[in-house]
Amino acid sequence: MTKYLIEFEKFRPEDDQDLFNAVDAFTRENFATVEFLRPGRDKKGDFLQAQNYVGIIQTKSGDSLEILPKIHDNDNGSNKEAVENSKRILLRMLKTLKNHPFKNINIANLKSLNLPLLEIFISMFLDEVSKLIKIGIKSDYVELEDNLKFLKGKLKISEQIRKNIVHKERFYVCYQEFSIDRAENRLIKSTLEFLYRRSKSSKNQRLIREYLFIFDEISSSSDINADFGRLKLNRQTKHYEQALLWSKIFLQNKSFSPYGGSEIAFALLFDMNRLFESYVGNFIKKKLPGVILQHSEKYLVEDPKSFKLRPDIFLEGKFIADTKWKIISSKDDISQADLYQLYAYGKKHECDKLYLIYPKIDGIKQESMDFKYDDEKRLKIVYFDLEKDENNANLLT
Repeated sequence: MTKYLIEFEKFRPEDDQDLFNAVDAFTRENFATVEFLRPGRDKKGDFLQAQNYVGIIQTKSGDSLEILPKIHDNDNGSNKEAVENSKRILLRMLKTLKNHPFKNINIANLKSLNLPLLEIFISMFLDEVSKLIKIGIKSDYVELEDNLKFLKGKLKISEQIRKNIVHKERFYVCYQEFSIDRAENRLIKSTLEFLYRRSKSSKNQRLIREYLFIFDEISSSSDINADFGRLKLNRQTKHYEQALLWSKIFLQNKSFSPYGGSEIAFALLFDMNRLFESYVGNFIKKKLPGVILQHSEKYLVEDPKSFKLRPDIFLEGKFIADTKWKIISSKDDISQADLYQLYAYGKKHECDKLYLIYPKIDGIKQESMDFKYDDEKRLKIVYFDLEKDENNANLLT
């Protein structure tokens, strides 16, 4: 069973007691590294409230909590249309992340937005496995060691003395064998096995069984981290790249936050600040040639150089902009730290045109605001529309 929760919506024990208990324990065990849920209490009792992190938390019983970004003021997880809309926008934002496999998401052809996110991600991984199978599973010379009854390859003298001082008829040797049992294939097989235990989709389970049959002669990875360390992608294995990026996500939890939890089987969580920054930055960079993302030329302190400044969006001689995933409706909602940060950017880069970009939330009155630091330096508050890109055409004017 999948429970949907829109960011900032309250999740209560009466919604699902077992799932609530598991997620509550998860938040307490990961408080230092995954501060995305806040245990709280109001007149109705205990609640958990998702904030700034979205994604999937699956318990060992197979139940899942799916947290989605807030786009509308009155969105909630019981509204199917709101859930699908938030999921569509989340997938669109994920496409802009570097060094992640989401860039191949084809949202226009995605007819399964009613599926849980985990099943959508599993489908995308299986698509990549299908592509690499069509191109061909690669074999390579693999170095093996064994204690054989015949001499093959290179005799390992120290091991021969240690293991065969009595068994003179045996040879401890190191040799190479042309095999498909290589690191890339072991990791793909281990990912298929991992996902077969977690998928609830009959279609995904059927495809996983078919692919496991194809990978039958390949062993599962006995040391996942070591096998990832052995990867040597080249022109002949380029078609493995996307599938292995998915394997890192599923097998090594390569999202944005490490986690632990006695009741949690799998968690894939994304920091909305980073997602929003990535999406807005890529959008503006396409519109305005010369824009630099995460510009890091200046320091807050010059002697000794320390506290490097990294404005999210920089166009030399024109403007500096920073993105913040916060719901803003008035001047009182704006953090003083954000104002200080933009002032430091403007001062160090000698730029007078500054912007703070927040998400546009439908149903909340959000007016443009201007701050005057001095006679020249100005900061403008603007709102980015995640639903309609055309509304952002003149955002930084």
